[in-house]
Amino acid sequence: MPEGPSIVILKELAAPFTGKRIIRVEGNSKIDQQRLVGQKVVAFRSWGKHFLVQCPQVALRVHFLLFGSYRINERRDRPPRLSLQFRNGEINFYACSVKFIDADLDAVYDWFADVMSDCWNPAAARRKLKQSPDKLACDALLDQDIFAGVGNIIKNEVLFRIRVQPESRIGALPPRKLGEMIKQAREYSFDFLAWKKAYVLRKHYQVHTKTTCPRCGKRLQYRAHLGMTQRRAFFCDQCQKLYQ
Repeated sequence: MPEGPSIVILKELAAPFTGKRIIRVEGNSKIDQQRLVGQKVVAFRSWGKHFLVQCPQVALRVHFLLFGSYRINERRDRPPRLSLQFRNGEINFYACSVKFIDADLDAVYDWFADVMSDCWNPAAARRKLKQSPDKLACDALLDQDIFAGVGNIIKNEVLFRIRVQPESRIGALPPRKLGEMIKQAREYSFDFLAWKKAYVLRKHYQVHTKTTCPRCGKRLQYRAHLGMTQRRAFFCDQCQKLYQ
């Protein structure tokens, strides 16, 4: 599943189509594709894991789910879910969810919750976390209402950075640890972005998909389905403390 930094990269790659008119739309999605024909793209935006195509009369939301992908000015060997074609190229989306948003995007999205946004508000994140003291740390980091854009890779790596076991309760975390989690959710996301652009992201994994702790050398713990989110977790039960 693409995480927030990957959607930011897509937004940057799509920038040449800003201000251009959509001349053709096709694909196997069930939306009324003709609504987009003739629309001029006002802006490409991202919120968490959502890629947004903003037009004067409507916005398109693309969510890549678990296995979604895209191609710009090229196609895969399968029909796209949606293809947006311009005079200067095309964007093709695969295995994703697409839907229209008719409301003002600023009314729909809480930009303060997006860890990649200039509007990111760590104080708001702290307030939301304090409202869920029984929530596990692994679930809190994946809560898109608090940390929009954080996915499973970022979750695992942030918890390793701050030395917190994923099954720790939010209400049991010392204030300093809570602050570290909020800070690193954003900082690691920007590290992720830089590494992804340089094609070296996987080289920087400390625990995600790994078997041995890079700090102590002990075998890492692995949980296939952890927490309410039921996502994979990789952690060191010696270097990461369980707060209960």
